[in-house]
Amino acid sequence: MPEIKGLEWTFDTVASAYDKFRPSYPSELYNMLFNYISLNEACRAAEVGIGGGQATLPILKTGCNVVAVEYGREFSELCKEKFMKYPNFSVVTGKFEDVDFDNNSYDLVYSATAFHWIPEDVGYPKVFSMLKHGGVFARFANHPYPCKDDPALFDEIQKIYAEYYPQKRGKTRAEFSEAQAGQIAKIAEKYGFTDIKYALFYRTRTFSASEYCALLGTYSDHIAIEETVRRKFFSKIEDAINNFGGSITVYDTVDLELARKP
Repeated sequence: MPEIKGLEWTFDTVASAYDKFRPSYPSELYNMLFNYISLNEACRAAEVGIGGGQATLPILKTGCNVVAVEYGREFSELCKEKFMKYPNFSVVTGKFEDVDFDNNSYDLVYSATAFHWIPEDVGYPKVFSMLKHGGVFARFANHPYPCKDDPALFDEIQKIYAEYYPQKRGKTRAEFSEAQAGQIAKIAEKYGFTDIKYALFYRTRTFSASEYCALLGTYSDHIAIEETVRRKFFSKIEDAINNFGGSITVYDTVDLELARKP
């Protein structure tokens, strides 16, 4: 999959909002992960792109030693405080591509809604080199799909996108598919991984108009919109949601891809 370039800086400007409005991950996902690899106090894990720590706590609770690498300084500080009670947690501020890790030293490397920022031909070989033999790479991500149950609201919001952000119009009207998850899972094979598995998990989240606009304000492409335009844009979306009952439901598809270093 092509990497996204040029917007990595945006998340760190809204670290507290990201922590509040971005979701954690389903317990079923961790059940599958922990059935695939058993973690305990003797294990070492690395999290690539911790963000607000939405994916971190279940790993920490296994007793596993977790080092997170995070590009954003605000996120790094937020997570240091968030997980300060866990002596098995540490964070390094920097790009994953630039941070040095010991080879053949990690039982698990995982990344939650972050690995798409890293060039494939850099990220996968680096993860492979970090892992012990038998070690696991877990890649997972959340894919929101708003207004699945309310096409009239969707159409109204699309009119607003057409006026304020035409580049994005219509791009949210496609659910993430099992075929896409399968394509992502196969990438690992190209870099020597085996025992490939993947799965999809589903949930819904309902937001008020203001909450939904706060969520939009954590997306990199929306953060990058010029501030005056963004304020008008979000105000129009908030008005539309309030005119259609005051709430909006987002249908999430969460994909998990697992691979093992032989």
